Amino acid sequence: MKIGTQDQEFFPRDIKEKFHFLKEAGFEGFEIDGRLLVDHLDEIKEAIAETGIPVTTACGGYTGWIGDFIEERRLNGLGEIKKILEALQEVGGKGIVVPAAWGMFTYRLPPMVSPRSREGDKQSISNSLLYLDTIAKETGTTIFLEPLNRYQDHMINTLADARGYIEENDLTHVKIIADFYHMNIEEDGISEALHKNRDLIGHIHLADNHRFQPGSGSLDFKTPFNQLKEDGYDGFLTLECRVRGNDPKEEYLKALRHLQQSLGFRGAEQG
Repeated sequence: MKIGTQDQEFFPRDIKEKFHFLKEAGFEGFEIDGRLLVDHLDEIKEAIAETGIPVTTACGGYTGWIGDFIEERRLNGLGEIKKILEALQEVGGKGIVVPAAWGMFTYRLPPMVSPRSREGDKQSISNSLLYLDTIAKETGTTIFLEPLNRYQDHMINTLADARGYIEENDLTHVKIIADFYHMNIEEDGISEALHKNRDLIGHIHLADNHRFQPGSGSLDFKTPFNQLKEDGYDGFLTLECRVRGNDPKEEYLKALRHLQQSLGFRGAEQG
């Protein structure tokens, strides 16, 4: 397993400088914003060539959810995701992280009555995934379907929910991304859920229990990492978290060392 990261505000803004920073810090991959990838494709190719740091995946960078209530916005989002997948193909990226929606509706807060039926939700998501499955096949990429917690999305909350869409629609280029922060809220046990869905997990997001950097909260990372090892997971573990502390850069590098120690990397205690 390798450790990657999304962008952070304290990373360099210049693209090539950003990739050099990631290499020097000890990260092994970069999960990029999809719009940044599409708009700066040539420069990103050059940065990859200079540093050897791969673009592993894309996350975000499109304007409509695959389960969007507004059909025009859903279709626009699918078109934008298609362009991101085509750009990922050019840089050798694995695929794009896609939730059903984020912040669109939750049953846990008023008004608690969705403007669309559960059957409508399911049809909208299925239609989107069937389309994206075809595009992913054409581009040699993967759709990583992400369950979010109940307060951020009302449609796909557990790994089992995501699995249901993949199996019911016979999707061949859709896998599950397991996010430890969301799993800590929704799953009975992180390690158990990872094991049950080991055949479909293709990507991992990491944050501690409160969404801040790993090692700053209460989550045990070593046990689920050991489970992933036993199950043969060889993909990326990608930090997706907020950072708190007086020196965000130092705190983030400290989180990287914490994860390396949890994985058993030699020399991690020295950074």
